[in-house]
Amino acid sequence: MTVDPSALDTSGVAQLCADLIRIDTSNFGDDPRTKPERPAADFVVEYLRRYGYEPIIIESKPGRANVVLRVPGTDPGLPALVVHGHLDVVPAVAEDWTVDPFGGIIKDGYVWGRGAVDMKNMDAMMLTVLADMKERGWQPQRDLIVAFFADEEAGGVWGAQWMAEHHPELFEGATEAISEVGGYSVDIEGQTVYLIQTGEKGMDWLTLSARGRAGHGSQVNEDNAITKLAAAVARIGERKWPLQLTDTVRSLLVTVSELTGLPFSEDPEDLAALVRSLGPAAPFVGATLRTQSNPSQLDGGYKANVIPATAQATVDMRPIPGTEEEAHQTIRDLAGAGVDVSSIVRYDGFEVPFDAPVVERMSEALLVEDPTAIVAPYMLSGGTDNKQLLPLGIQGYGFVPMALPADFNFSAMFHGNDERVPISALEFGTRVLARFLAG
Repeated sequence: MTVDPSALDTSGVAQLCADLIRIDTSNFGDDPRTKPERPAADFVVEYLRRYGYEPIIIESKPGRANVVLRVPGTDPGLPALVVHGHLDVVPAVAEDWTVDPFGGIIKDGYVWGRGAVDMKNMDAMMLTVLADMKERGWQPQRDLIVAFFADEEAGGVWGAQWMAEHHPELFEGATEAISEVGGYSVDIEGQTVYLIQTGEKGMDWLTLSARGRAGHGSQVNEDNAITKLAAAVARIGERKWPLQLTDTVRSLLVTVSELTGLPFSEDPEDLAALVRSLGPAAPFVGATLRTQSNPSQLDGGYKANVIPATAQATVDMRPIPGTEEEAHQTIRDLAGAGVDVSSIVRYDGFEVPFDAPVVERMSEALLVEDPTAIVAPYMLSGGTDNKQLLPLGIQGYGFVPMALPADFNFSAMFHGNDERVPISALEFGTRVLARFLAG
């Protein structure tokens, strides 16, 4: 049946998002401070069972829980679609917030808290649509494989990656997936544009390890591990990577040029002007013009007057798709002699077709709600669990539809303080998601 979005009750999606935020699932990676996802997974399962669903929980290790549910579609001849979110969040320092980051506060037209946009918002939208299917008796067009993964914020090792490697049968028959980060609106010269994510940069989290001669801090030491490491980190951090425009990025910037009248060329100043015109989305797009390598952690030494034998650093590198091996070797070359380089987590980037039936359906669902808008592709500078499904032959799109206020700094919400999402955007997105899934 065709879903009438005006009959879909979205009044509870904000509270559902707030309830999920109150479950602290802070992911510190391989660190005892990590709060396992099991309580959030139990919440999801209890909610779904209330409506007659029978989801399963699979733990990759104690507490690191993943939830999977298969929903039959009306057309068994179509391939299945994976609709997935993640249950973990990055940590939050409470004293840096104006509200309790795990309070699930609803005020001023927003839901506040860690995970409000990354990505308990989509989790709540997914649950609301699934409940509506049962309450109003409709089915999606395609079989849905609904998943709530663990560990996305630490690379998906215990979540989507583990599930794809150990339980590929759960994703059988799927050819496409939707998840974060796309489908949100930006304002360009008064024109609303919804950006659908059709690509992601690669991800290579690296450890640099320097070894030298330990000794007293008062002595001459020409084999100092700290000195070697510091020089390597400086070279990597100061690296100016060349411009490399992928098809996705080029397509977006051509669209921006047409809307703004700004010239499109590969001149850095022209590109910078086009990126700036994207407003709050500029940080996402600006980081997709070239590979980035940012030193992010340093660790070495234990006393002021002791030169340590070893020192370590981490680098977050995001290579342009197709250049991953070359970029990795460049880091090795920049690190230099005496500094070992190894990957903590490493995934290739990707681009998927914008000219595809699934994107047409996304566009149709958006434009019913916002008829004067246009839809454009873009590449995400960060990473999502869509990468983990690629080895299964599943092409991933970023589609968490939200109509945002023109002055809302959406990109700053990701991993930022006072993370929040407009209630109106949650309700809009729930209607669009339902229409998209209904076909």
